Amino acid sequence: MARTILGVVSGIIAWVALASIAGLILRASWRDYAAVADSMAFTLPMLIARLTISAVTLLAAARLTALIAPRATIATIALGIVLVAAFIPIHIGVWDRFPIWYHLTFLLTLVPLCVAGGRMGPTRLRRL
Repeated sequence: MARTILGVVSGIIAWVALASIAGLILRASWRDYAAVADSMAFTLPMLIARLTISAVTLLAAARLTALIAPRATIATIALGIVLVAAFIPIHIGVWDRFPIWYHLTFLLTLVPLCVAGGRMGPTRLRRL
């Protein structure tokens, strides 16, 4: 149980770190994005970029969770559920700033992407 919790916590930390770094890179490399980031007046390509970053970094974070946790499927599902629970209030707070498809795409893909990320690659770290 402790390794499952460690896996979920590690996945959350990894996802926040990776998504934050990717967001900073996006701001630094896309001038128009940086100009509207604070007001959240994103264009369609910007919204797609944000969802893509979220998905890719979530797959990586779920992969880490699965490598740490002995019961990978349970841990990755738990990771997704925790993220859904954490992000529902955030999305309610910014509901009017984004189209409904953006909210639904983000929230409804969290658990499936976590499960998919957990199933990628080997199920355990190999000892060297």
